Amino acid sequence: METGTVLFEITKPPATDKGGDKRDVDPNAGRFVRYQFTPAFLRLRQVGATVEFTVGDIPINNFRMIERHYFREQLLKSFDFEFGFCIPSSKNTLREMILHPYETQSDSFYFVDNKLVMHNKADYSYSGGP
Repeated sequence: METGTVLFEITKPPATDKGGDKRDVDPNAGRFVRYQFTPAFLRLRQVGATVEFTVGDIPINNFRMIERHYFREQLLKSFDFEFGFCIPSSKNTLREMILHPYETQSDSFYFVDNKLVMHNKADYSYSGGP
């Protein structure tokens, strides 16, 4: 992240129309990826990831993505992303966030002993201006 170096990139292969029955296609085919890095990768202080997805013609409600990382079946890190509503025929790109200042917002909740002690709201502009 510090240098902006892209370490790897995965893209979905282009769709091919083979004229077959779509019910015969395994929806999970091709959903395993094997990464191969050098030991130097483990010494990086910061690593970032970008996930880009496209929404079809139907709006999506309550879209959530959970990613968990394990070593020998022991959980190392868990990420839980809730996207909420996804606009039909849209693509989640950072470009959209840059073009629409303050339309990116967050809620932060702080708990002590499972009791809410503070709630902050924020909005963000990535346009570089006021």
